[in-house]
Amino acid sequence: MKATARAHSNIAFVKYWGRKDESLRLPTNGSISMNLSNLYTTTTVEFISSLKQDDIVVNGVRDKAINRRISKHLDRVRSITKKKLLAKVVSQNNFAADAGMASSASGFAALTVASIAATGVHLSEKELSILARQGSGSACRSIPDGFVEWLGGDTSEESYAYSLFKPNHWDICDVIAVISSKKKDIPTSIGQQNAQTSVFFNTRLKHINEKIKRCKELLKEKNFDEFGKLVELEALELHSIMFTSWPSLIYWEPVSLTVMKTVAKLREEGIPAYFTIDAGPNIHIVCFKKYVEGVKKRIDTIPGVSETIMNTASTGSHLIEDHLF
Repeated sequence: MKATARAHSNIAFVKYWGRKDESLRLPTNGSISMNLSNLYTTTTVEFISSLKQDDIVVNGVRDKAINRRISKHLDRVRSITKKKLLAKVVSQNNFAADAGMASSASGFAALTVASIAATGVHLSEKELSILARQGSGSACRSIPDGFVEWLGGDTSEESYAYSLFKPNHWDICDVIAVISSKKKDIPTSIGQQNAQTSVFFNTRLKHINEKIKRCKELLKEKNFDEFGKLVELEALELHSIMFTSWPSLIYWEPVSLTVMKTVAKLREEGIPAYFTIDAGPNIHIVCFKKYVEGVKKRIDTIPGVSETIMNTASTGSHLIEDHLF
């Protein structure tokens, strides 16, 4: 049976950084995120008896390193479903991969949903989230709808994501200032492994649960200014951990700072907007829908910003009928 799934990338408002279990990708802390409407991965999977090995094409390329990781995830699917057949996989992003825009989140979420459906086995949303997490930690957040919490947990069964609020809960938008679409020199997985070398890492963990609780309250209340302050300070705190880890991890480019300062100027001019940053140089600007055009117009004038991408909160991973082969 052939199945195709679409999964959206996500942006974390409260970040996860560091893992307590590398093999299971259990995070040192939980996190809060929003699925992004205009960044997604489409993946088609079919298990075929005649194959001698998994046949995998991602964004038109057969990359040995990427394909080993995908085959390992397919092995998890085969173990859960008791299906032994090898698979043909074709996956396509509509945005740059490995550039700090959570392509592994959408990629492994789509792979999880499509491959499970292709076996004919049914898993619950929680089970899909747990499985997706083992492929890429943040992929578990791309399984549920809208605004999402990922529970840190101490075991695999306890660490999964669920929907806090549906996509229509709040009309905030995420405008991405794309500064680089190039593959990162240092992948996120390496940074995660070095996180605990930062002298500030344990201090962060002491306060993270209170921050998660506060973020959920602000989302529920739709208190944008306090929410924006929390999100912006959280991003700077995350990157402070990266800067002070060894070896230090500095993803920012000079234009990243220019965009951050521009966001502060927008606020001074009466446009409520706040930034956040994932593990890369690109800047996410959170604002209300009515301010999007003004934000985009200003950011598009900054030399070094190649494009801006506007996102609203989106649905989670889902099956579609448009197969890639």
